[in-house]
Amino acid sequence: MRSAGRLALLAFAQLIIALDFNIVYVALPDIGAEVGFTDGSLQWVVSAYVVPFGGFLLLGGRAVDRFGAGRIFVAGLALYGLASLAGGLVAEPWALLSARAVQGLGGALLTPATLALIGLGFPEGAARNRAFAVWGMAGSAGLAAGSVAGGLLTEFLGWQWVFFVNVPLVVAAIVVAPKLLPKSEPARGGGFDVPGALVITAGAALVVLGLAGGPESGWISPEGLGAIGAGVVLIALFVLIEARSANPLVPLRTFAHRSLSVSMGVIAVFQASLMGMTYLLTIYLQPVMGLDALQAGLAFLPQTLVTVIGAGRLAPALMARFGIRGTLIWLLVLTGAGLALVTAGMSAGGPYWALLPGFALWGLAGGACFVVMFASAATGVAPQQQGVASGLATTSQQIGGAAGLAVIVAIAGQTGVAGLRTAGWVAAAATAAAALIALLLVRRTIPPNREEARDETVLTA
Repeated sequence: MRSAGRLALLAFAQLIIALDFNIVYVALPDIGAEVGFTDGSLQWVVSAYVVPFGGFLLLGGRAVDRFGAGRIFVAGLALYGLASLAGGLVAEPWALLSARAVQGLGGALLTPATLALIGLGFPEGAARNRAFAVWGMAGSAGLAAGSVAGGLLTEFLGWQWVFFVNVPLVVAAIVVAPKLLPKSEPARGGGFDVPGALVITAGAALVVLGLAGGPESGWISPEGLGAIGAGVVLIALFVLIEARSANPLVPLRTFAHRSLSVSMGVIAVFQASLMGMTYLLTIYLQPVMGLDALQAGLAFLPQTLVTVIGAGRLAPALMARFGIRGTLIWLLVLTGAGLALVTAGMSAGGPYWALLPGFALWGLAGGACFVVMFASAATGVAPQQQGVASGLATTSQQIGGAAGLAVIVAIAGQTGVAGLRTAGWVAAAATAAAALIALLLVRRTIPPNREEARDETVLTA
């Protein structure tokens, strides 16, 4: 009974994170108009959250391993709630972006703690797959609720409430957390690499900044190339820091874990397409089709509701029948096909119903795919490394999403529906192509509904 309550709390935390994703997207046009963002800078309301989230996830993952998942879980919740409160109170672009960055830091602590608590609390195999399915279903429910809540709150209370709504949810989770979470003992000795975390975060931010500035300043401008080049240098410096550090943020041997490394690549491409397509649809439904915030939120609802079914029902059934590798490959192909159908349904003055076939396939396959990707990343990872493994998997998700959003915005450009469709085709093709990366996963001979024999070298501390 206690494990069921614990899983409910962890799923609730994922719901909070997912709620923020769609709820902010729906509010973007109002935020841009009232706070003073330009068309080119509006995406930074999303990216200012995503980049520190992605950059500090490795620090968050190592903190989980060093200080205990329960402690970091509560700390991440508190920081996330405080930043959400600040985000709704500010009225200047720089202040809102600062609040979003702090919110991203809170998410960088909360997310690996949540994933590590699943990995530690449920044995590998059917029990863990079911736990990930509940976690994924809660995330999908958060996306669905975010679409509607974002429209309702923006329409009737103002865009500020897309941030305020997080506060009571966070408070409720903090109150019950001590009663449900295990009193984990952190690993003794050692530390974690704060300089490494700062370097990788700065490097990622500069790369995304260069990509985001391409449409306005030009792809070969000194500013854009300088930012991208400096970011690449900092990422290379991060590798050197980790190789020499006594307590590296990410031991380089971690990347030899095949299932984790391959899953990271798949997650990055998948999230890049997901964030890009969500942005494209936001622009298509509101400025192009002329829907208001509430109508746009409701328009997203069919896709996100089907995602709940994919994550909660389809994913565990397919993993039990076909294993993680085979399931992931076909789900990526089907998700790409769903994005292609959505893109085909976009047209100037076109009907909303033309999007529904794509929404159905995208939601069903994509929701299941999300669960299977993270189950794959956790496979074969030792308990004392669950934090850093979760941090790596979610880092690839967030940085892939930030870079993908910048590229998709650049491709869409200022050419109306034609640009949106071109960017949509790119997102669909990239998702389907990620199946080629998934081919590199190890074939597992024992079905995942039993305790799996480890056919890879398990990470050790």
